[in-house]
Amino acid sequence: MIEKNTHKKSTKKRSLKSKNTSQPNTTPNKKPGAPRFVVQKHTATNLHYDFRLELDGVLKSWAIPKEPPTNPNIRRLAIQVEDHDLSYIDFEGKIKEGDYGAGKVELWDSGTYDMETRKDYKLVFFLHGKRLRGRYTILRFEKAGPNTWLFFKTKEEHRIMR
Repeated sequence: MIEKNTHKKSTKKRSLKSKNTSQPNTTPNKKPGAPRFVVQKHTATNLHYDFRLELDGVLKSWAIPKEPPTNPNIRRLAIQVEDHDLSYIDFEGKIKEGDYGAGKVELWDSGTYDMETRKDYKLVFFLHGKRLRGRYTILRFEKAGPNTWLFFKTKEEHRIMR
């Protein structure tokens, strides 16, 4: 199930007030009516990609161990993690050693999206980014664990125009 608003857990884990940690933008750049997404390349203990969708007033977030797919024949594991505050949408920088998520965070892709289907176990949406463009699905894979999802590009059956 996609829990509503769990970003309070996230902010407790992070201590971004320290001197050696970049701060997220507290006034994110938002176009009215256009929900956003971001993919952040996170070089931490293990390189992964943080995929985030603006939904329900927070950034719903998944950690993807390999580069997000641009080909419909590739499926990627996606581990749902805690929600993040909207201010993280354009965060880039270094999280200092010793803090949760320590490492380098780079903006890999960003843009807007159009939701096609939203269910507790599946989201289908059209991404309008620089690298990720087209129809994507994120599908819960409960047999592998409660926070385990699959992320993949799907064939475009119909298109939402932007």
